[in-house]
Amino acid sequence: MLDTGPLGMVTNPKTSSPICQECKLWLDNLPLKGYEVMLPEIADYEVRRELLRVGKVAGIRRLDQLKAAITYRPITTEVMLKAAKLWAEARKRGRPTSDPKALDGDVILAAQATLVVEQGNEVIVATTNVGHLAQFIDAREWRLIQ
Repeated sequence: MLDTGPLGMVTNPKTSSPICQECKLWLDNLPLKGYEVMLPEIADYEVRRELLRVGKVAGIRRLDQLKAAITYRPITTEVMLKAAKLWAEARKRGRPTSDPKALDGDVILAAQATLVVEQGNEVIVATTNVGHLAQFIDAREWRLIQ
């Protein structure tokens, strides 16, 4: 599953930057290595809202193309119920992932990934920020996923 960091890099209108090129190549090669790449709706939302805010039409187009090309994981009632449970458990452990009043996209993404795991699949969340996600799910810096 893609988190907002790698997703933002592959949809970045300045895709000629070395890190964006590296990330795009990495993403293009994942299926060749046997990975099924998934786009969680929460990551799409977080990247899309910023692209819309700054008027980056090319980035939105790239996001739409990616969304059509890979498995899209929508937010469902089941996802939100799982997210609420994960959020509460993290707070009880003293390890919150956001402000108490924030929607908390990380926990929604973790819930989406956890439900895929519960269906018998192995899931790795590709991210640029392992910290919050790793308490719920296997989350790795995208460059470390080979």
